Amino acid sequence: MILEPVPPYWPSHFRIKFATNSWERRACAALRRQVFCAEQRIFTEDDRDAVDAHAIPICALSTLGGDADAVVGTVRIHHGSERPGEWWGSRLAVAGPFRGTAALGAGLIQVAVASAHARGCTRFLAHVQDRNVPLFRALNWTSLEEVALHGRAHHLMQADLAAYPPMHDPEHGLVTFRKAA
Repeated sequence: MILEPVPPYWPSHFRIKFATNSWERRACAALRRQVFCAEQRIFTEDDRDAVDAHAIPICALSTLGGDADAVVGTVRIHHGSERPGEWWGSRLAVAGPFRGTAALGAGLIQVAVASAHARGCTRFLAHVQDRNVPLFRALNWTSLEEVALHGRAHHLMQADLAAYPPMHDPEHGLVTFRKAA
């Protein structure tokens, strides 16, 4: 088990948006390696794949004095290759010390689906690890089938787009606040 240090401060809020700066994209990749390679051991050295060449990375940024200081969550979205209007989300990850503190997973999912919806998405899908299915169901997703990916139980899930109004400015995204202690 890898223990992550507790941050020396707890930000009061987080900004969830497209990763538009190079440092944000690098930090998203590093967080994915931490979660999917070091913690979960799904991949050995890196989780990057061909999808990364055309995916849009989304980041959850912690803030210090109102300025972004670290990427503490990420997900990527991309067009599906099968059908026009089909989009996918994948590689949802939140840094250990921030899991459960500010609904970062829900915020990342909101920006992912709503921004794809604004870009013409008519169907949004994701392969969701079995343990995360309750979160997605609570956020208006339906399980279409159970599948095994990378040696783990997953569900192919679909978002109810009616629950995700189009977000036309994902470069600015949304702000979520830390839960009170």
